[in-house]
Amino acid sequence: MRALARWTLAAAMVFAGLSHLFWARQEFQAQVPDVATKVLDRDAVVVASGVVEVMLGGALVVFPRSRRTVGAILAAFFVAVFPGNIEQYVKRRDGFRLDTDRKRFARLFFQPVLVAWALWSTRDGK
Repeated sequence: MRALARWTLAAAMVFAGLSHLFWARQEFQAQVPDVATKVLDRDAVVVASGVVEVMLGGALVVFPRSRRTVGAILAAFFVAVFPGNIEQYVKRRDGFRLDTDRKRFARLFFQPVLVAWALWSTRDGK
């Protein structure tokens, strides 16, 4: 079950990363916190995070001996991008059909699920 969860997460990360780079760049810009734009423009943040997502998704598959480490890094990544989700809610930014306060608020509860998924699916054992 863990292997299936890990491979599914890897595929989802590669897909999400590619969508950052190609077809959903504008949508992802709604999740970029304003503080990040003091260093890079919104598009650069989206592209950089997309590259990181592709790399992490690939690493889940390519480096099986390091899966615990990759899982911890991926969990930390999910925590690091969470402020963007909060800002999307607080500043009422539409993106990915999150076009109501209720939808944007509900999205906030998915991030801990991603953190748990990354940690659980990369652990050894039953």
